[in-house]
Amino acid sequence: MNHHFPLAEGGELELHRYPRQARHGLQAWEAADEYIMNELATQDWDRSAPLVILNDAFGALTLALHQYRPYTVTDSRVAELALAANAADNRLAPDWQALTSLDELPDAPGLVLLKLPKTNALLEHQLAAISRVAGPQTLIIAGAKARDVHTSTLKLFEQYLGPTRTSLAWKKARLIFAERDMSIAPASTPAPLAWKLENSDFTIYNHAAVFSRASLDIGARFMLEHLPANRPGRVIDLGCGNGVLGLMTLARNPDATVTFADESHMAVASARLNVERNLPEAMDRARFMVNNCLDGMAPDSADLVLCNPPFHQQQAITDHIAWQMMTDARRVLRRGGELLLVGNRHLDYHQKLKRLFGNQRVVASNRKFVILRAIHTA
Repeated sequence: MNHHFPLAEGGELELHRYPRQARHGLQAWEAADEYIMNELATQDWDRSAPLVILNDAFGALTLALHQYRPYTVTDSRVAELALAANAADNRLAPDWQALTSLDELPDAPGLVLLKLPKTNALLEHQLAAISRVAGPQTLIIAGAKARDVHTSTLKLFEQYLGPTRTSLAWKKARLIFAERDMSIAPASTPAPLAWKLENSDFTIYNHAAVFSRASLDIGARFMLEHLPANRPGRVIDLGCGNGVLGLMTLARNPDATVTFADESHMAVASARLNVERNLPEAMDRARFMVNNCLDGMAPDSADLVLCNPPFHQQQAITDHIAWQMMTDARRVLRRGGELLLVGNRHLDYHQKLKRLFGNQRVVASNRKFVILRAIHTA
């Protein structure tokens, strides 16, 4: 596996995906990152003005342009950790300026680089943010796999920014160039998407980057049918997304506390908003944490962990996140504490739980999903 990212002016960076121990066989950058850097070697921009980089998954662009002290914007705690780890490997000081997807961008940037996010909802959120700060002299370049650049994508750039064109494909990657037409009014931040939670009086609010933003995730729907009731204790909603599992746990367990943990800043903000709007009286029993799984949480600090794990990182299908979630859950659970996990039947999570906990049992199953319970007995 190639770990050396070539720099247009010569030299290279050593880059790894994060977490390092995951045996995924994937490199820590895409052809679109190389394409952007090659293109920049032919472009001129105001290097005295802010440089903004959005959605740099493992730090390739931020570290390649390290000398300009870029503002680097991400929704992902894992991306933040990857950038820090790769900077240390390359003996580069942490001179970038970190922003989350919920922060405002700096005014009048000279250059904006955007890796296309997975969803149009997050793309619209970010294009709106760019529209509020970019000027006619701002150089705006986006990059992605060629297959992800659609006519609808270009229309969004034109709608929010102005005239837009694309490059030829190179190594199955394509660039998008946009100009800021100041006759197009700056766009306000799109409001969180809201919908009624079935079989409840709750309204669920979802920021742009939340998984299953437009409707209840079918795995979570199944899990809601099997949440405990009237149990005291310390509960963690691990990989909480919009927090629907933790929210319902707060509602059904008036003597429980719930920690909402996710690596997405927008997910945790959504979870907080959902408790504030639906159960304001339970806010003193709720904690909110942007984290890589359960990093830094003390052993024996939880009675129950709820988990609906993802099986992808960026565009790659992988089980290492689920494995880390299970491992972290076992570490933080007290003796006798339980992990309650929902997953697709074909993922064979029961084998992993048996290896980690020495036990597991099926709580419920349907044609697509299985809910498993494991008890920390050691």
